[in-house]
Amino acid sequence: MKIIAHDPARFAALPYYPFAENWLTIDLGEGQSGQMHYLDEGPKDAPPLILFHGEPSWSYLYRKMIPLLVEAGFRCLAPDLIGFGKSDKPDDQTFYTYARHVDWLKQWRDAVVPEVAGLFCQDWGGLLGLRIVGQEPERFAFVVASNTFLPTGGGKASPGFLAWRAFAKSSPDFRIGGIMDRGCQSELSAAEIAAYDAPFPDEPSKAGARAFPQLVPVEDDKPGVAENVAAWEGLAAFDKPFLTLFGEDDPVLGLAGPQLAKRIKGAEGQPHAMLSKCGHFSQEDRPAELAQGVIDMARQAGFLA
Repeated sequence: MKIIAHDPARFAALPYYPFAENWLTIDLGEGQSGQMHYLDEGPKDAPPLILFHGEPSWSYLYRKMIPLLVEAGFRCLAPDLIGFGKSDKPDDQTFYTYARHVDWLKQWRDAVVPEVAGLFCQDWGGLLGLRIVGQEPERFAFVVASNTFLPTGGGKASPGFLAWRAFAKSSPDFRIGGIMDRGCQSELSAAEIAAYDAPFPDEPSKAGARAFPQLVPVEDDKPGVAENVAAWEGLAAFDKPFLTLFGEDDPVLGLAGPQLAKRIKGAEGQPHAMLSKCGHFSQEDRPAELAQGVIDMARQAGFLA
């Protein structure tokens, strides 16, 4: 297995991404280490807000939200998951596991933002972030979730998801920028599509993006089911503000918002919303509404003035 580092030339002059680079060495396991890239915007003494991306995006997805959130008074921290963005990319699909992704993020969290923080998560950012909330609820002041869930098996994957899983695993035409564009209701520019392609110059660099759909524990025999069942105990009891803002045009996870909200104590009575003209990548389609939801939850929690 090789660890692929990012090519800085592919990230030169990205549109609307004027953010400084930050790096942390991560123990990947099996004697391997890698560099995790993350954004750290806003005053270092401001209330910290963690922004977790999912499949197959990277911190570029938060370029529209971060300025709004920093202006509101947050310190915004957005890591690129291992295998994505500017972070290092093991080129072996089988090396990526649900448990390892959680461990890598916990290493980053413990090193960079060990204090209590707010969380915004979407897609796999929620499969990872919500598990961590369930395991360590005392470390989170509030949560805003969009187009995500914490699955625990017990079902059968839909035909649409099975098709996506198969496509991601082996399709020879796996172009990340095009996938991102199709998942939005707003139209991405050619430069923005290129920015989503930037982390993936060749087939080996796409191993993490191809692996993620294989790891979703929809079926009972998938690793992660037991861990998510256990995490749901803490997540369901989470009594601090919890808001769901889902896209009504997300064909995969749009309907999961009400299911998520009704199971979490802190979600009771919150102004949950299905956002119109909003696809799977809600950060692209409705960044202002998502940012305002974060601000509202932080103020309700007494976390932000």
